[in-house]
Amino acid sequence: MIVAIDGPAGSGKSTIASALAKRFGFEKLDTGAMYRAVAFTAQDRGIDLDDEEAVTALASTVTIRFAPGEGMSRITVDDRDVSREIRTPAVDATVSKVAAYAGVRKAMLEPQRAAAQEHDIVAEGRDIGTVVFPKADVKVFLTADPRERARRRVLQRHAGEAIDAHSLEREVDETLAALERRDAADSGRAVAPLIEAEDAVEIDSTAYSIDEVCDRIAELIEERR
Repeated sequence: MIVAIDGPAGSGKSTIASALAKRFGFEKLDTGAMYRAVAFTAQDRGIDLDDEEAVTALASTVTIRFAPGEGMSRITVDDRDVSREIRTPAVDATVSKVAAYAGVRKAMLEPQRAAAQEHDIVAEGRDIGTVVFPKADVKVFLTADPRERARRRVLQRHAGEAIDAHSLEREVDETLAALERRDAADSGRAVAPLIEAEDAVEIDSTAYSIDEVCDRIAELIEERR
């Protein structure tokens, strides 16, 4: 079975996908993390992100893997753990550029689809139900209020760390502006834009707990079964 969860940054896709995967014993596929890994690795290796050919070549040659970790899935690039590095503001600001390159998306598509050949999966991203798995058994488009999405992203960034209320709100303001720019870039790109699949069920997670959202999607999974 393939469960596709799409939506903008901070809508809760990763958290919900992880919870559902654990509940049903499925594998989780975080496609957004794959593009983040490419963006970070390009920056780390001094590759010009405006050089589409060079970034595409990098995406076609690196080996990206996921592994379970405490609090979140670990992701490695050529056996280097980059789990925290890919969640920085610097990567937030550049990942949309990298994800818009057709060659990069093509390079990521094969391993993404391969993940579903041997396992039941919960896949989350921005084009899962429209491009990666257009025939997914269950499709969900997860949304949330923009400021709530920004707050979630900041808290995710500082997981396990103390942050005072003033600093939190300042960083939320900055993150909100960045998210709005990314929304525009993701929705307006020519290749695999962020759009809701016609047969997806839209869920606004703003006022609901993780368990409540998971329960709703679990109902869809059970109905499909």
